[in-house]
Amino acid sequence: MRITKMEIPTKIDVPGAVARQATGFGDVSGFASIGAEYFSLGAGTDIAPLLEGLHDNACDSPHWGFMISGEVIVSYTDGTEEACVGDDLFYWPPGHSVRVVSDAEVILFSPQAEHSAVMDHMLARIAG
Repeated sequence: MRITKMEIPTKIDVPGAVARQATGFGDVSGFASIGAEYFSLGAGTDIAPLLEGLHDNACDSPHWGFMISGEVIVSYTDGTEEACVGDDLFYWPPGHSVRVVSDAEVILFSPQAEHSAVMDHMLARIAG
């Protein structure tokens, strides 16, 4: 299945961050439907405050993805961190947060129900 960036519906659109999510985009064993997501994240963006109130105050959805450009620091609940930069493929297990070092373009593949719940939580935090 193929979809262009602009065809992916926008889920979150706030200063410094746009999150696009295509639902029903395949299946991952052990999960139901998978979502394909395209994120444009500005330098300085830190999602940690938006994750407060979730289990361990972290994203509890796994992600498989590709860094098109930029750099993000992924912090895990076990205290470790790793940098992901342009052209990296990655897997982020549940229990993480992301801080953007330099403007980043990121593609994620995530279990649809789990990550939609996290994004809905983030939207509720943004709405205040």
